[in-house]
Amino acid sequence: MAIITITRQVAALGDEIAKAAAEKLGYSFYTRKQIEDRIVELGFPAEKLAKYDERKPGFFASLSKGRDEYLNYLQYAVIEAAQKGNCILIGRGAFVILENLPNLIPLRFIAKEEIRIERLMKEFNWNEKQAKQRIDESAANRSGFHKSFFNVDDRDPEHFMLTINTGIFSVEDAANQIETLAKNVITAEKEDLGKKRLTNMLKAQELVNRLLFEYKININFLHASLDDESKIVTLQGVADSQAIVDRAVTVACKIIPDYTIKSAISVVQDFKTYQ
Repeated sequence: MAIITITRQVAALGDEIAKAAAEKLGYSFYTRKQIEDRIVELGFPAEKLAKYDERKPGFFASLSKGRDEYLNYLQYAVIEAAQKGNCILIGRGAFVILENLPNLIPLRFIAKEEIRIERLMKEFNWNEKQAKQRIDESAANRSGFHKSFFNVDDRDPEHFMLTINTGIFSVEDAANQIETLAKNVITAEKEDLGKKRLTNMLKAQELVNRLLFEYKININFLHASLDDESKIVTLQGVADSQAIVDRAVTVACKIIPDYTIKSAISVVQDFKTYQ
Protein backbone atom coordinates (compact mmCIF):
# COMPACT_ATOMS: atom_id res chain seq x y z
CA MET A 1 0.00 0.00 0.00
CA ALA A 2 1.71 3.15 -1.23
CA ILE A 3 0.34 6.62 -0.66
CA ILE A 4 1.35 8.87 -3.56
CA THR A 5 1.13 12.65 -3.31
CA ILE A 6 1.58 14.96 -6.27
CA THR A 7 2.63 18.59 -6.18
CA ARG A 8 2.76 20.31 -9.54
CA GLN A 9 3.23 23.52 -11.45
CA VAL A 10 0.24 24.63 -13.47
CA ALA A 11 0.20 22.95 -16.91
CA ALA A 12 2.77 20.37 -15.78
CA LEU A 13 0.26 17.56 -16.51
CA GLY A 14 -0.28 16.62 -12.88
CA ASP A 15 -3.86 15.40 -13.25
CA GLU A 16 -3.12 13.54 -16.47
CA ILE A 17 -0.18 11.66 -14.98
CA ALA A 18 -2.02 10.94 -11.72
CA LYS A 19 -4.91 9.42 -13.66
CA ALA A 20 -2.59 7.31 -15.84
CA ALA A 21 -0.57 6.08 -12.84
CA ALA A 22 -3.74 5.23 -10.91
CA GLU A 23 -4.97 3.12 -13.81
CA LYS A 24 -1.64 1.27 -14.06
CA LEU A 25 -1.50 0.54 -10.34
CA GLY A 26 -5.21 0.00 -9.73
CA TYR A 27 -5.14 2.89 -7.23
CA SER A 28 -7.79 5.44 -6.33
CA PHE A 29 -7.10 8.95 -7.61
CA TYR A 30 -8.57 11.67 -5.41
CA THR A 31 -9.17 14.74 -7.52
CA ARG A 32 -9.34 18.32 -6.34
CA LYS A 33 -13.13 18.24 -6.59
CA GLN A 34 -13.41 15.11 -4.44
CA ILE A 35 -11.31 16.61 -1.64
CA GLU A 36 -13.26 19.88 -1.85
CA ASP A 37 -16.57 18.01 -1.66
CA ARG A 38 -15.39 16.02 1.35
CA ILE A 39 -14.28 19.17 3.19
CA VAL A 40 -17.76 20.62 2.70
CA GLU A 41 -19.42 17.33 3.73
CA LEU A 42 -17.45 17.43 6.97
CA GLY A 43 -18.89 20.84 7.79
CA PHE A 44 -16.85 23.62 6.17
CA PRO A 45 -19.05 26.24 4.44
CA ALA A 46 -18.82 25.87 0.65
CA GLU A 47 -18.96 29.62 0.16
CA LYS A 48 -15.72 30.06 2.14
CA LEU A 49 -13.63 27.56 0.15
CA ALA A 50 -12.41 30.17 -2.32
CA LYS A 51 -10.70 32.09 0.51
CA TYR A 52 -8.40 29.22 1.43
CA ASP A 53 -8.42 26.39 -1.10
CA GLU A 54 -4.85 26.14 -2.48
CA ARG A 55 -4.33 29.87 -2.27
CA LYS A 56 -2.75 32.28 0.20
CA PRO A 57 -5.44 33.66 2.53
CA GLY A 58 -5.89 37.42 2.58
CA PHE A 59 -4.70 39.32 5.66
CA PHE A 60 -7.92 39.11 7.66
CA ALA A 61 -8.73 35.60 6.42
CA SER A 62 -5.32 34.44 7.65
CA LEU A 63 -6.17 35.68 11.17
CA SER A 64 -9.68 34.27 11.29
CA LYS A 65 -11.01 31.10 12.87
CA GLY A 66 -12.07 30.07 9.38
CA ARG A 67 -8.44 29.46 8.50
CA ASP A 68 -7.96 26.90 11.27
CA GLU A 69 -11.37 25.40 10.57
CA TYR A 70 -10.46 24.87 6.92
CA LEU A 71 -7.08 23.37 7.85
CA ASN A 72 -8.60 20.87 10.30
CA TYR A 73 -11.22 19.70 7.80
CA LEU A 74 -8.57 19.53 5.06
CA GLN A 75 -6.25 17.43 7.20
CA TYR A 76 -9.07 15.06 8.11
CA ALA A 77 -10.12 14.66 4.46
CA VAL A 78 -6.56 13.94 3.32
CA ILE A 79 -5.77 11.50 6.15
CA GLU A 80 -9.12 9.75 5.69
CA ALA A 81 -8.45 9.24 1.98
CA ALA A 82 -4.91 8.03 2.64
CA GLN A 83 -6.08 5.54 5.27
CA LYS A 84 -8.06 3.71 2.60
CA GLY A 85 -4.72 2.89 1.00
CA ASN A 86 -3.43 2.51 -2.53
CA CYS A 87 -4.23 6.05 -3.55
CA ILE A 88 -2.95 9.16 -5.29
CA LEU A 89 -3.66 12.61 -3.86
CA ILE A 90 -2.96 15.79 -5.78
CA GLY A 91 -2.23 19.19 -4.24
CA ARG A 92 -3.72 20.56 -1.00
CA GLY A 93 -0.45 20.18 0.91
CA ALA A 94 -0.95 16.41 1.14
CA PHE A 95 2.81 15.85 0.95
CA VAL A 96 3.18 17.86 4.19
CA ILE A 97 0.17 16.44 6.01
CA LEU A 98 1.38 12.88 5.34
CA GLU A 99 5.13 13.52 5.37
CA ASN A 100 5.99 11.16 8.24
CA LEU A 101 4.45 8.09 6.62
CA PRO A 102 7.03 5.42 5.74
CA ASN A 103 4.90 4.31 2.77
CA LEU A 104 4.61 7.80 1.28
CA ILE A 105 5.85 8.58 -2.24
CA PRO A 106 5.84 12.38 -2.59
CA LEU A 107 6.31 13.58 -6.19
CA ARG A 108 6.61 16.96 -7.89
CA PHE A 109 5.95 17.69 -11.56
CA ILE A 110 7.56 20.63 -13.35
CA ALA A 111 8.23 21.86 -16.89
CA LYS A 112 9.91 24.86 -18.48
CA GLU A 113 7.75 27.96 -18.52
CA GLU A 114 7.66 28.21 -22.31
CA ILE A 115 6.34 24.66 -22.54
CA ARG A 116 3.62 25.34 -20.00
CA ILE A 117 2.68 28.60 -21.75
CA GLU A 118 2.30 26.69 -25.00
CA ARG A 119 0.10 24.07 -23.32
CA LEU A 120 -2.19 26.71 -21.79
CA MET A 121 -2.46 28.62 -25.06
CA LYS A 122 -3.50 25.45 -26.83
CA GLU A 123 -5.91 24.23 -24.15
CA PHE A 124 -7.75 27.51 -23.52
CA ASN A 125 -7.12 29.36 -26.78
CA TRP A 126 -5.30 32.05 -24.84
CA ASN A 127 -2.62 34.42 -26.02
CA GLU A 128 0.86 34.32 -24.53
CA LYS A 129 0.15 37.16 -22.08
CA GLN A 130 -2.92 35.40 -20.67
CA ALA A 131 -1.04 32.12 -20.28
CA LYS A 132 1.89 33.83 -18.55
CA GLN A 133 -0.49 35.61 -16.18
CA ARG A 134 -2.14 32.29 -15.25
CA ILE A 135 1.25 30.73 -14.52
CA ASP A 136 2.34 33.64 -12.32
CA GLU A 137 -0.97 33.70 -10.41
CA SER A 138 -0.90 29.95 -9.84
CA ALA A 139 2.70 29.97 -8.60
CA ALA A 140 1.97 32.82 -6.18
CA ASN A 141 -1.19 31.16 -4.85
CA ARG A 142 0.42 27.75 -4.34
CA SER A 143 3.51 29.23 -2.72
CA GLY A 144 1.36 31.38 -0.43
CA PHE A 145 -0.91 28.47 0.47
CA HIS A 146 1.95 26.19 1.52
CA LYS A 147 3.75 28.97 3.38
CA SER A 148 0.64 30.16 5.22
CA PHE A 149 -0.76 26.79 6.25
CA PHE A 150 2.37 24.63 6.60
CA ASN A 151 5.34 27.03 6.62
CA VAL A 152 7.06 25.10 3.82
CA ASP A 153 8.33 25.96 0.36
CA ASP A 154 6.50 23.73 -2.11
CA ARG A 155 9.43 24.12 -4.54
CA ASP A 156 12.00 22.69 -2.10
CA PRO A 157 13.25 19.36 -3.55
CA GLU A 158 13.98 18.01 -0.07
CA HIS A 159 10.25 17.36 0.37
CA PHE A 160 10.01 15.01 -2.61
CA MET A 161 11.21 11.53 -3.48
CA LEU A 162 11.27 12.39 -7.17
CA THR A 163 10.81 15.48 -9.34
CA ILE A 164 9.72 14.75 -12.91
CA ASN A 165 10.17 17.21 -15.78
CA THR A 166 7.09 16.73 -17.94
CA GLY A 167 8.66 18.75 -20.71
CA ILE A 168 11.01 15.78 -21.13
CA PHE A 169 8.92 12.81 -20.02
CA SER A 170 5.55 11.97 -21.53
CA VAL A 171 2.48 11.16 -19.44
CA GLU A 172 3.08 7.46 -20.14
CA ASP A 173 6.78 7.64 -19.19
CA ALA A 174 6.00 9.45 -15.94
CA ALA A 175 3.26 6.97 -15.04
CA ASN A 176 5.70 4.11 -15.65
CA GLN A 177 8.23 5.68 -13.27
CA ILE A 178 5.58 6.05 -10.59
CA GLU A 179 4.49 2.43 -11.04
CA THR A 180 8.11 1.29 -10.61
CA LEU A 181 8.54 3.33 -7.43
CA ALA A 182 5.32 2.05 -5.89
CA LYS A 183 6.15 -1.58 -6.59
CA ASN A 184 9.82 -1.52 -5.62
CA VAL A 185 10.33 1.11 -2.92
CA ILE A 186 7.42 0.40 -0.59
CA THR A 187 8.03 -2.79 1.40
CA ALA A 188 5.53 -4.82 3.40
CA GLU A 189 7.11 -3.49 6.60
CA LYS A 190 6.66 0.12 5.44
CA GLU A 191 3.05 -0.62 4.48
CA ASP A 192 2.25 -2.08 7.89
CA LEU A 193 3.82 0.81 9.78
CA GLY A 194 2.12 3.30 7.48
CA LYS A 195 -1.31 1.78 8.14
CA LYS A 196 -0.80 2.01 11.89
CA ARG A 197 0.34 5.64 11.72
CA LEU A 198 -2.59 6.62 9.52
CA THR A 199 -5.03 5.03 11.96
CA ASN A 200 -3.50 7.05 14.80
CA MET A 201 -3.40 10.25 12.73
CA LEU A 202 -7.07 9.93 11.82
CA LYS A 203 -8.04 9.20 15.42
CA ALA A 204 -6.09 12.26 16.60
CA GLN A 205 -7.61 14.54 13.94
CA GLU A 206 -11.10 13.26 14.71
CA LEU A 207 -10.53 14.13 18.36
CA VAL A 208 -9.42 17.65 17.43
CA ASN A 209 -12.42 18.18 15.18
CA ARG A 210 -14.89 16.94 17.79
CA LEU A 211 -13.41 19.18 20.47
CA LEU A 212 -13.58 22.20 18.18
CA PHE A 213 -16.75 21.69 16.18
CA GLU A 214 -18.96 19.41 18.28
CA TYR A 215 -18.06 20.64 21.77
CA LYS A 216 -17.18 24.20 20.66
CA ILE A 217 -14.07 24.36 22.84
CA ASN A 218 -12.25 27.57 22.00
CA ILE A 219 -8.62 26.54 21.53
CA ASN A 220 -6.61 28.07 18.71
CA PHE A 221 -4.19 25.99 16.60
CA LEU A 222 -5.37 22.83 18.37
CA HIS A 223 -3.36 19.73 17.53
CA ALA A 224 -3.34 16.23 19.01
CA SER A 225 -0.45 13.76 18.98
CA LEU A 226 -1.43 10.16 19.66
CA ASP A 227 1.00 7.46 20.78
CA ASP A 228 -0.69 4.08 20.49
CA GLU A 229 2.02 2.18 22.38
CA SER A 230 1.95 4.34 25.50
CA LYS A 231 -1.76 5.13 25.07
CA ILE A 232 -1.05 8.82 25.58
CA VAL A 233 -2.59 11.71 23.67
CA THR A 234 -0.95 15.13 23.94
CA LEU A 235 -2.99 18.24 23.15
CA GLN A 236 -1.26 21.38 21.89
CA GLY A 237 -2.60 24.82 21.06
CA VAL A 238 -3.37 28.22 22.56
CA ALA A 239 -6.24 29.01 24.96
CA ASP A 240 -7.05 32.17 26.91
CA SER A 241 -7.86 30.44 30.20
CA GLN A 242 -6.93 27.35 32.20
CA ALA A 243 -10.62 26.52 32.53
CA ILE A 244 -10.83 25.97 28.77
CA VAL A 245 -7.77 23.72 28.88
CA ASP A 246 -9.26 21.69 31.72
CA ARG A 247 -12.52 21.27 29.84
CA ALA A 248 -10.68 20.10 26.73
CA VAL A 249 -8.83 17.44 28.71
CA THR A 250 -12.03 16.29 30.45
CA VAL A 251 -13.98 16.02 27.19
CA ALA A 252 -11.08 14.28 25.42
CA CYS A 253 -11.00 11.66 28.18
CA LYS A 254 -14.69 10.95 27.49
CA ILE A 255 -14.19 10.75 23.72
CA ILE A 256 -11.25 8.33 23.89
CA PRO A 257 -11.39 6.79 27.38
CA ASP A 258 -8.69 4.21 26.62
CA TYR A 259 -6.03 6.92 26.44
CA THR A 260 -4.36 9.20 28.97
CA ILE A 261 -4.82 12.83 27.93
CA LYS A 262 -1.97 15.23 28.58
CA SER A 263 -2.03 18.96 27.90
CA ALA A 264 0.74 21.02 26.36
CA ILE A 265 -1.73 23.83 25.58
CA SER A 266 -0.40 27.33 26.24
CA VAL A 267 -2.60 29.71 28.20
CA VAL A 268 -2.35 33.25 26.83
CA GLN A 269 -4.87 35.66 28.27
CA ASP A 270 -6.66 37.97 25.83
CA PHE A 271 -5.46 35.90 22.84
CA LYS A 272 -7.93 36.70 20.07
CA THR A 273 -8.57 35.76 16.48
CA TYR A 274 -11.06 37.27 14.08
CA GLN A 275 -14.31 35.37 13.57
